[in-house]
Amino acid sequence: MAGHSKFKNIMHRKGAQDKKRSAMFSKLSREITVAAKMGMPDPDMNPRLRAAVNAAKAQSMPKDNIQRAIDKASKGDGENYEEVRYEGYGPGGVALIVEALTDNRNRTATNVRTAFAKNGGNLGAGGAVSHGFERLGLIEYPGAAGNEDKILEAAIEAGADDVESDDESHSVWTSVENLHEVARELEKVLGEAEGVKLAWKPNLKVDVDEDTARTLLKLVDTLDDDDDVQTVWGNYEISDEVMEKLG
Repeated sequence: MAGHSKFKNIMHRKGAQDKKRSAMFSKLSREITVAAKMGMPDPDMNPRLRAAVNAAKAQSMPKDNIQRAIDKASKGDGENYEEVRYEGYGPGGVALIVEALTDNRNRTATNVRTAFAKNGGNLGAGGAVSHGFERLGLIEYPGAAGNEDKILEAAIEAGADDVESDDESHSVWTSVENLHEVARELEKVLGEAEGVKLAWKPNLKVDVDEDTARTLLKLVDTLDDDDDVQTVWGNYEISDEVMEKLG
């Protein structure tokens, strides 16, 4: 169990979605509906739905919106979304995994391929980069949840595998199988998490320079702007100095 490791947000820049609240709510609603359709429409009986609802609450999504998304699944309304994963390389050889929920595979594939091509990347075949990542459970808490020692102790007691902390956040890693059990135990001590999800954790991270980072973040933001794309994972590390230069 690692006690401290400077952890950068490898999905996208913190706050990148703050300007796009309505788009974010749309993506959260889509995940809630899909989760509710795949299991019971009760968050207490459906771990994936509970995680989706918690993620929505963490982003201050109104309760009415959350309930509407659950009801849509219960009534069988709306589109049928399927989960699709795309893998490829961004600028500087950075590995990227793009997870999407779509009702039109052709549209989504075209959009993702175009985003890669226009921003110095190449979309690869399935499995092109995922061998360099581990599929794990990720539980996220804000820095205000407690100091590093408190989070580490709670994580050990809950049966987590690893903890990474920085000034702003704590990331608790678990096996896929233990994700929701660990999350439940942590909630008793630390309160409700900001996020409980399945994640792709890179085995090795790549440091990128300013020019590469500028193009890479443009690619990540372009992908993130697509309504069908839920999450973008990468193996890149951007230093605080480079981030300051990029503004």
